[in-house]
Amino acid sequence: MTTIIYCHPSTDSYNYAVFKKITEILTGRGEEYYVINLYGEGFDPVLDSLGLKSYAEGEAHDEMAARYATTLARSSRVIMIFPIWWGMMPAMLKGFFDKVLLRGTAYDFSPEGLMLPCLSVESTLMVTTSEEESSVLEPFMQGYLPENVLNAVGMNNVEWLNLEHISKCDSRRREEFMGEVLKRTAR
Repeated sequence: MTTIIYCHPSTDSYNYAVFKKITEILTGRGEEYYVINLYGEGFDPVLDSLGLKSYAEGEAHDEMAARYATTLARSSRVIMIFPIWWGMMPAMLKGFFDKVLLRGTAYDFSPEGLMLPCLSVESTLMVTTSEEESSVLEPFMQGYLPENVLNAVGMNNVEWLNLEHISKCDSRRREEFMGEVLKRTAR
C-alpha cells in the first residue's frame, strides 16, 4: 500500500495541486493508498510530557498518532508532499516524526544498543517546494534526513524532488516538475 503524507495548510497551494494529481493517478490505476493529511485532519504535532512518557514506552499518546503508526507499518511506499520553510520541513511534519515513529513499530534496538528499523517501506518519495535553491537544501534533504531519520526506521530508497524558487516559477516549469513527479509516482 502507498501512504501519502501531505503537509501544507492551504488548498490553494502548488503542493495541493501535486497532491491532488498524485491521488488522481493512483485512483485511476486502481492502486490502494491511504492519505495522511496533517493539516486537514487537525493533527497536533506537539509532543507533550504525557506523550513523551507514552513514546518512551513505544505507545502513541493520541489516537491519530497511533493510527498513523499502524498505517506506516502496513506501507510499502511513502510519498511525502510538503513545502520547505526556513530551510526545512514544517513543524507539523517534524511533530509527525516525533509522535508517530514509535519504538517497536518504526524502530527498535539491538541488545548492543544499535537502532534497528522495523518498517518495510520499499520506496520513499519526498516532493517539496522551496524558495531556496535545491543545492542549498541538499545536505539536509539528501544527506541528514534520509540517513538519520527515514532509513533508520526502514523507509528505504529515498528520492527527493524539489521545485525551487516556487514563487517565481512560470507555468511551464511547474508543468515540467509535475511531469517528473508523476513519472516517479508511476514506478
